[in-house]
Amino acid sequence: MAGYKPKVISLTKRPGQTFGFYLRVEHGEDGHLIRCLEMGGPAEMAGMKDGDRILRVGGTFVDGLAHSEVVDMVRNSGPTVTFTILDEASYKKAKAKGVNLSDNPSAPVSNGVSKHAEKPKLCYMVKSSSSYGFSLRTVKGEKGLFMTEVVPGSVAHKAGVRVNDRLLEINGENVESLTHEQAVDKIKLCGNCIMFLLVDEDTDKYFQNKRMKMGAWLATTRYLPQTPRKIVMTKGSDGYGFLLRKEPHQKGHYIKDIDRCSPAEAAGLKEMDRIIAVDGKEVENCTHDEVVNQIKQSGNECCLLVVDKETDHMYKLGKASPMLFLEELHDSNSPPSYTEAIKSPAPVQPSAPVRDREEELKPKLCKMEKTAVGYGFHLNGIQGVCGQYIKEVVRGGAADRAGMEDDDIVVEVNGVNVEQSSHDEVVEIIHSSGDSLEMLVAKKSVYDQLKARGVTINRLLLGETSYAQVHKADTPEASTEERHEEEARPETPTEPARERTSSSASSASQDSIDERF
Repeated sequence: MAGYKPKVISLTKRPGQTFGFYLRVEHGEDGHLIRCLEMGGPAEMAGMKDGDRILRVGGTFVDGLAHSEVVDMVRNSGPTVTFTILDEASYKKAKAKGVNLSDNPSAPVSNGVSKHAEKPKLCYMVKSSSSYGFSLRTVKGEKGLFMTEVVPGSVAHKAGVRVNDRLLEINGENVESLTHEQAVDKIKLCGNCIMFLLVDEDTDKYFQNKRMKMGAWLATTRYLPQTPRKIVMTKGSDGYGFLLRKEPHQKGHYIKDIDRCSPAEAAGLKEMDRIIAVDGKEVENCTHDEVVNQIKQSGNECCLLVVDKETDHMYKLGKASPMLFLEELHDSNSPPSYTEAIKSPAPVQPSAPVRDREEELKPKLCKMEKTAVGYGFHLNGIQGVCGQYIKEVVRGGAADRAGMEDDDIVVEVNGVNVEQSSHDEVVEIIHSSGDSLEMLVAKKSVYDQLKARGVTINRLLLGETSYAQVHKADTPEASTEERHEEEARPETPTEPARERTSSSASSASQDSIDERF
C-alpha cells in the first residue's frame, strides 16, 4: 500500500448509544462507505469524513466482505471499535491501480496521530449469566496469566477482553505474581462484577522493552461502559442552582438540591453526582472550602467533571481515578490547552419554564451557536425520500436551548427551504454555516396540519415571536440504513423540584457541610 496512508480510529460508545455514522454500500461505489456523520458526534470528532472507506474492523480486513457481515462485526465488538479507514480519493485511486489494500501499512495513524504504543486497558464486567465468557491460561516456563477462549458477544468480549491479553490487575490489585489457582480463586471471590487491567501483546512488548512498570495510572478508559461527565455551566442571576455538600463520614464532594430550570439542571447535573475536578483541576483531596473557592474563582462559567453513583463504583472497584478519562480526552484533543479541552466555548443558558398551552399552528425559528460537542441534535432522513427530521436532541445542548425537539420536521436552514432537498444537501448547508445556525422547524403534528390545509410553511407564520412547545411526536418511519451513531448526553434529574433557597452562603451542621451555587 505504498503511497496510501490509512488511519486507525477508535470509537467508544456508552450503553444504548451509537457511534455517530451510517455504514452504507451504494450502487456504483466500491467498498463500505461512511455516510451521514453526526455533527459533533464521536465519529466526526475522531476524524472520520463522508465517503471514507472502512478497510478493517479491529484487525479483520473487511473490504471484500458483505455489508451485513461488517455490520455484525461492528455490533458485536462491544463499546469500543477500532476502524482502519482510507479517504475516498485514495481508495478510488488504489482500486483503479489494483493495489492490494489488505497489506498492513507500515505506519498507521490513530485518530489522526501516529500510533506508537497503546495503553493497558481497564475492562469492567458485570456477569449476566453463569460466566463472563473467557478462560484463564498459564504457560509453563512463561511468566504471566493470559486470556483465552473469549466468547464473541460475551460479557468479556463486549468489555474489551481479547485472546492473549495478559492480566495485570484484578479490582486494582496486582496479580502478576499469583499462580493460576490463586488468580482463579480471586476471580471467583469477586462475585458478579469485576474490573481487570489487561495489556495486549504489542503493548506488553513495548512497555517491557522500555522496562516500564504498568498500572491503572497508565490505562485507557475507552472500554469502560460508563464515563465521567463534563458539566459546563454559565452562572444565572441566582447562581448555578445547586448545593455542594461534604458528608462527614463519606469521602467526596456531592451535588444536592438542584433547582428546576437552573443552569445546573440545563447542563445535566444530577443529584448525588460526585465532583472529581473543577476546571480541569482534581479536587478529590481538597477540603470543602477549597472546592467552593475554586468554583467561585471560575467567574461566570464553570466546568465540572462529575461521576454518578454507578460510574463512581466502577472506578473505585478498579482503584482508578476518573481523571484518567479527562487526561485521555485532553490527549485526543491536542493541541488545545487543558482548560480549552474541557470547556465548551458556548455558554449553557437556563431552560425556560415549561407552560401548558393550546397548540398553535406555527413553526419554530431555532437559532444556535455551536458548542464544543456540536449543536446537540441528529439530522435524520429516510433513504430515497425527501424531508429531514430531528432526532436525539441533547438535553441542555444548543438545539434543546433553542427550542428544538425530537421529530421536528426541518423546513428551512439559514433561510433556505430544504423540504425537497436530499439528506446530504441539508448536511452540507449545516456544515457550511460555521459556528452559528438558524433552522425553521415544525412539530410533526403542526407540519401535517398545515400541509393538509395547503399552507406554505415559512417565517411569515411566526408573527412577531417564535416559541417552543413540549410535544411527543409520533415515531417516524425507520431508516433503511444501518446506523452506528452516538452522542454522549447528560441526563436531567427526574425527581420533583424543590423550592429554591434564597441564600447563597454556606450552612454547616453536625451532619453535613453545604454550599449554594
